[in-house]
Amino acid sequence: MTDHIIIERPETTPHVQIIRFNRPEKKNAITRAMYQAMTDALKAADDTPDIRVNVFLGTEGCFSAGNDMADFLAFAMGGSMGREVLDFLAALATAKKPVVSGVDGLAIGIGATIHLHCDLTVASERSLFKTPFVDLALVPEAASSLIAPRLMGHQRAFALLALGEGFSAAEAKEAGLIWKVTAPEAVEAETLSLAAKLAAKPPEALRIARDLIRGEPDAILGRIAEEAELFATRLKTAEARAAFEAFMKR
Repeated sequence: MTDHIIIERPETTPHVQIIRFNRPEKKNAITRAMYQAMTDALKAADDTPDIRVNVFLGTEGCFSAGNDMADFLAFAMGGSMGREVLDFLAALATAKKPVVSGVDGLAIGIGATIHLHCDLTVASERSLFKTPFVDLALVPEAASSLIAPRLMGHQRAFALLALGEGFSAAEAKEAGLIWKVTAPEAVEAETLSLAAKLAAKPPEALRIARDLIRGEPDAILGRIAEEAELFATRLKTAEARAAFEAFMKR
């Protein structure tokens, strides 16, 4: 277990599980241990009737800067990538309970694409959603290459995933990536308010409605696997190693 992910069951918000990034000194960059902790939390929620809603939150000014670059560089230099990332993405894509997220500030890489799998996302006015995959000589992940074009159309998806253009909170809302924009100090309260409303609904009816809206996850799981294979191949290229080394020297 890692203290960089905090799992909370607040008494003030019954039936809600909070999965909170807690690595602000590294802009909540996600390590393998953090992925494992989040996977365990999502699976625990699936198996716990008293948990009806999952909530992802970051810290003030930063949701997550994405994957920990040291892990990527280690893999590029011959280490093992492990199963943690793929296990998390599978758990997220197949989560049985609604997933709500609250963003304040930076949401980079997986810190941005995670919201494609969320049912509702609240973001502060100062939030920035950005996926610099191609800039790092990589490819999109988390089935973003499938979900984003469906959600926002080809050109917006291309701008986000290939051009690496950053989306403001207003642009993310217009694109359908998030549900609501609010002030930074209101993000957590607004997010938990939405979670509480969902948790108060008849759980079986909510489950059926959510399943109908989301559809079968087979295509998403297939795209996650396809992207992951290409991603792993790209990580081993000289082009990617050079990009990581340049990033680490910043």
